[in-house]
Amino acid sequence: MKIIDKYLIKQFLQTIIFGIISFTLIFVIINMVENIGNFLDQNVPFTVILHYYIVFSPDIIKLMTPVAVLFAALFTAGKAASLSELTAIKASGVSLYRFMVPFLITAFVISIFSIYFAGYVVPLANETKEKIEVKYLDSGYNYLGSNIFFQDSKTRIVSIAYFDNSRNQAIRVSIEEFANDDPTRIISRIDSQNMIYDTVAHIWIANNGIQRTINMDSQSESFFTTLKINYLNFKPEDLASKQQKPENMNLSQLNKLIDSQKRAGNDPTSTLIEYYSRISFPIASIIVVFFGLPISANKRRGGLAVQVGVNILVTFIYLVFMQISLAFGKNGALSPLLTAWCANLIFLAAALINLPRVPQ
Repeated sequence: MKIIDKYLIKQFLQTIIFGIISFTLIFVIINMVENIGNFLDQNVPFTVILHYYIVFSPDIIKLMTPVAVLFAALFTAGKAASLSELTAIKASGVSLYRFMVPFLITAFVISIFSIYFAGYVVPLANETKEKIEVKYLDSGYNYLGSNIFFQDSKTRIVSIAYFDNSRNQAIRVSIEEFANDDPTRIISRIDSQNMIYDTVAHIWIANNGIQRTINMDSQSESFFTTLKINYLNFKPEDLASKQQKPENMNLSQLNKLIDSQKRAGNDPTSTLIEYYSRISFPIASIIVVFFGLPISANKRRGGLAVQVGVNILVTFIYLVFMQISLAFGKNGALSPLLTAWCANLIFLAAALINLPRVPQ
């Protein structure tokens, strides 16, 4: 690695770290101003408040990393152009493409780390943050394992009052079946005191309950001590994801949730968008460097003020494209994969079109 590469990477990384810390502190301070009264009213200890903002920060870092990378790329290249360092580099025979290499390599490493960070660290931090909010701020979030209510198939709804994970046992269970031709008409219902999963036969066994069959003008019912149910689509390990929010799941959990939704015949579109976005958003760090660096690599009037303005404008445009693609994706107009990657693809296409036009 040449001395100039080390110099550019050092300047680039220092600016990225400065940007991430600055943006994160701004969001933390804003949130603290909004919630400090609630913390004081609940007499929350200082250590808990500190812990809250430690686990509050990863989600902000995830969101601000591409912005900080873009800011750092524009600032570093703009500074090099303003100080005529870039002119000297080009005069030594280094092309713009070669000048971009250390920036792209650094952005690639950051993107790979960000995928893991967004896929595993951020969900864990969000889950811890919500537990603190439930305990100290009365946010109203239901604890995992209680009041589980979900659609098991297109015509079946399951409700569970409580699930004991250690015994694979569901307490106070209701299973309702609806007609295929009329989703508002119930045709059968099972209510049981508890339901246990048989790990050998891979079926659920309901105990001490009643089974009702409902016709158009009549109803029959029968009591049972034990009833084997072999048509349910969920397993004990699936129940954790039924109550857990997708943003609090890691990539492995999201993948299992997608499989569970497909087995149940439910639409996994929103979960697929969340899954693909966990990968596409970190990759934005590479795209924004590829897009923004050639813009900033030419000396122009305005100096730092222009670089900051360009950074804000590009960030705003990227977020607009991302929100538009999300709206189309959730409405079914775009596939989940294209929804997650749409903004990146548009910026990459713009970069490929603009790059040959930039003076080398």
